[in-house]
Amino acid sequence: MKHPTPLAIATLGGGLIAVTYGLARFMFGLILPSIRADIAMTSTLAGVIGALPFVSFVLAILAAPTVARTLGVRWAATVAAGFALAGLAAIANAPGPWVLAFGVLTCGISTGLSTPVMASAVNMTVRPALQGRVNAAINAGTSLGVAAAGPAVLWWADAWRPVYLAAAGLALLALLAAAAKLPGRAPRPTDRAAISQPRVSRRQWLDITRMSILAAAMGFVSALYWVFAPDFAVQAGGLSSAGTAWMWLAVGVGGLAGGAAGDLVQRHGHAISHAFALAVLAASLTLLAADPSNVVLGLVSAAAFGGAYMTLTGLYLVGGTQILAQRPAQGPVIPFLAIACGQIAGSPVGGWLISAHSYGAAFGAFAAVGLGIALLSLWLVEASAPKPWSAAYCEE
Repeated sequence: MKHPTPLAIATLGGGLIAVTYGLARFMFGLILPSIRADIAMTSTLAGVIGALPFVSFVLAILAAPTVARTLGVRWAATVAAGFALAGLAAIANAPGPWVLAFGVLTCGISTGLSTPVMASAVNMTVRPALQGRVNAAINAGTSLGVAAAGPAVLWWADAWRPVYLAAAGLALLALLAAAAKLPGRAPRPTDRAAISQPRVSRRQWLDITRMSILAAAMGFVSALYWVFAPDFAVQAGGLSSAGTAWMWLAVGVGGLAGGAAGDLVQRHGHAISHAFALAVLAASLTLLAADPSNVVLGLVSAAAFGGAYMTLTGLYLVGGTQILAQRPAQGPVIPFLAIACGQIAGSPVGGWLISAHSYGAAFGAFAAVGLGIALLSLWLVEASAPKPWSAAYCEE
């Protein structure tokens, strides 16, 4: 099979990520107020269920490089879309919290598989000069999925089950597209030196560790917004489902800025880019806490959050694949695993803070943590000088 063009890979990969991330993983927070109106849950239980896709994401992303190597890109991506289809369908038909939790957990598996698989596809089919840009564009597919969720909620109002059934239909389309259009396995090397795994240097381990510490902190802070921002706007701000749907659309549209993460790093460097994006993410939580009933402020907060989150994940994706350039399927695994670990902790801690204190206190506390990490990142990223998170690793 002839390899797809970089544009085709970006389109196919972006579509898969839109389904597995934007719909299967992150739509839950938008739909949560309607789900809680139908299925009785405390804030603490909602926080625990909201953490489940991050748990399954961790397990899946650890297995993803082996899955991609064993099945090849085409069938590994098909499996990822299949898990999204199964999880979304289970949520749509959930009679209570247990089936809901199962569906959310299954959706997280699809997310964990999709990013390393598409990183392998990019490495196999796209020339090195374009790989950072294509990876960032694929990562921005999350924003398309999130943005699509907003109009779906506006169309169906509080009928959340049809929204999830429609998302399951899109997952089926992604499954068919992956099976038909993505490449299979890369040609097998014949010499022993090419077959053996390249050694990862001490400098590479240090830099991937620094990046992952920041990624975990970002995941912790962002989890509160993904799971509880719409619920905050409804419960504390009195917004309707339509108002929160517009917020989620703003998250998706703002997140499209994350497609320029690779270019942002080239112009300003990782340290400044990372600190700025994380400070904007913290500011988005503060804006929502300031007045959750203000629709305009909520839209600004949502757009800022979307842009900051997708820029940060783009930085981690591009940085990971550059640091471990000789292992493209494993490059995103460590920082994205760190994001998920932070989100596993952030979701229930946020739920507990809301139950014990208030939405405003929880969002204010998480914003303060985010701002502190943004300042710390200026030092932590620069600590990997002289060439932090760059393609220079390929030269060693």
